[in-house]
Amino acid sequence: MQTDPLVIFTPSGKRGRFPVGTPVLTAARQLGVDLDSVCGGRGICSKCQVTPSYGEFSKHGVTVAADALTEWNAVEERYKSKRGMIDGRRLGCQAQVQGDVVIDVPPESQVHKQVVRKRAEARDIVLDPSVKLYYVEVAEPDMHDPTGDLERLRNAMRDQWDVTDLQIDLPTLQTLQPVLRKGAWKVTCAVHLGSRAYRPRIMQVWPGFHDAPVYGLAVDLGSTTIAAHLCNMQTGEVVASSGIMNPQIRFGEDLMSRVSYSMMNAGGAAEMTAAVRAGMNTLFDQIAAEAGIDKTEIMDAVFVCNPVMHHLFLGIDPFELGQAPFALATSDALNLTAAEMDLTLHPSARIYLLPCIAGHVGADAAAVALSEAPDKSEDLVLVVDVGTNAEILLGNRHKVLACSSPTGPAFEGAQISSGQRAAPGAIERVEIDPVTKVPRFRVIGSDVWSDEDGFAQAIATTGITGICGSGIIELVAEMRLAGIVDAPGLIGSPEQTGSDRCVLDGRTYSYLVWDGTADGGPRITVTNRDIREIQMAKAALYSGARLLMDKFEVDQVDRIVLAGAFGAHISPKHAMVLGMIPDAPLDKVSSAGNAAGTGARIALLNRKARDEIEQTVRAIHKIETAIEPRFQEHFVNASNIPNAIEPYPILNSILTLPEVNFNQGGRDTQARERRRRRKP
Repeated sequence: MQTDPLVIFTPSGKRGRFPVGTPVLTAARQLGVDLDSVCGGRGICSKCQVTPSYGEFSKHGVTVAADALTEWNAVEERYKSKRGMIDGRRLGCQAQVQGDVVIDVPPESQVHKQVVRKRAEARDIVLDPSVKLYYVEVAEPDMHDPTGDLERLRNAMRDQWDVTDLQIDLPTLQTLQPVLRKGAWKVTCAVHLGSRAYRPRIMQVWPGFHDAPVYGLAVDLGSTTIAAHLCNMQTGEVVASSGIMNPQIRFGEDLMSRVSYSMMNAGGAAEMTAAVRAGMNTLFDQIAAEAGIDKTEIMDAVFVCNPVMHHLFLGIDPFELGQAPFALATSDALNLTAAEMDLTLHPSARIYLLPCIAGHVGADAAAVALSEAPDKSEDLVLVVDVGTNAEILLGNRHKVLACSSPTGPAFEGAQISSGQRAAPGAIERVEIDPVTKVPRFRVIGSDVWSDEDGFAQAIATTGITGICGSGIIELVAEMRLAGIVDAPGLIGSPEQTGSDRCVLDGRTYSYLVWDGTADGGPRITVTNRDIREIQMAKAALYSGARLLMDKFEVDQVDRIVLAGAFGAHISPKHAMVLGMIPDAPLDKVSSAGNAAGTGARIALLNRKARDEIEQTVRAIHKIETAIEPRFQEHFVNASNIPNAIEPYPILNSILTLPEVNFNQGGRDTQARERRRRRKP
């Protein structure tokens, strides 16, 4: 029997089977995918642009053939010829499904735009940037002294500012003579002060005294999002911050899926490199427009990223990172030019990539180490950078250990039935009444709770669209606290939980959070598969942390720091109830916000910090979870909520988790469990 083609949308992860000939826009609407359309699918507005991906996608279990969609048609050609359209894109209302296909919905085609919450954290940073301005007075040419203009500029910089060994790029040299004469031999030079790899370099010369700011970028290149902070290099001020979804998501939501894509598709790595660099340039356009500057005023940039993103950004095939011993092409810090990376900034702009710690612990973890400085801590601190691939540091001034843990995209709202990225309308905070089992919640874009007066008016423009990462964490934890889900992760029946919000969903039950179908909105539930996705993600996170604790031979840490854009929005209590993190006093669990981004800003604005982190990284000891026997043992135990073995005494001293078990047998099973526990 013929099976209808499978249509998979990224970044939402929503999927379904549709008959051949179904328009992509129709499939998106039926699955609740956030795909815009103003004209009703008539090919006029072009809001429904999508990017189909072709090749083998092992994560999704599909191979997308070149003819998976109908051929480019006259409507699409007319739109592209008149208004332009990015190569490779299709109009969702025109392209029809012919076979299994993976379709990416770019941010500009989404009704509810992603809220990339990697804001710049307030931090005192000692200013010592790599790019500085110098005003100099240059000796005029003399018939008796045949020295060239560049040589006399170098002499002036040496004599007046003690800056020596200056180099210059050809485009800057080509403009030097007219600038010197226009400024009557008085000019301002922008100089990149160099590093061990690069000697100091004249980047631009202006006539006379020039005191306009020059800018630098601190960029956090994540698996899911790319965030950038534009900084004034003279004051350190963050003048603009912006972010976009990483366009590589269409090749795989997690890192190993992208490694697999590069292995199974000829030219796959190059394709992903081109996608992320194009995304970078789009982001830079966006952030420059926000700040009201020209991109050529950006002269320096610092990048942090995990090892797979590091390699794909550099144009290196990540094949070796997909198999033991997970060898990096290089773990050292890199000093490059923007031109080498196809980045459209200042023609002479320099790029600095922080060093990687090891095969699966990258420059983003190095940036977190620079920001949070566990190597300088007197107490034992656990730093967890929560993301699609979590980086974990544990240490104090005596030693620091590091590992990575593949948590997957569930914490970002992906692979969750009603999940979505953080965007206006997404549920982000949840409380469930333990008696009535009725939830109350808040959505992004409103500070009003769903049971408060004015809620309907507050969400009138956004509606209620789904559940984001912080929302699903709080929901599952609240369901555990309210006795709706048991420790093994099973949702109870209406009879077992005392709530008709638990509805039969196939062979298991789902919990109804919100039903907006009467008004044309979504029906938002938490399914047992959703619970499993969260269990797998949190178990991976906890197991990595616990493994480092084993290496330290400790059962508790003094404090826990949750880092990352997502980590900043996690409730410590709910994270503890889930068992995402080890047991600890709640007042010892804090958020560092986007610590990787902060580390990137430190390296951007203080060049000595670059030397510091390069030395620190060499002293960090990497633990490879893939070859540690106890990782799997911890993972199995951590699949329970909060844990099958760990007692969590501190958590249990402040709240009581219901002792319920909804496995087959229901209340009889619960009674047997209670009798078993009473036996001596």
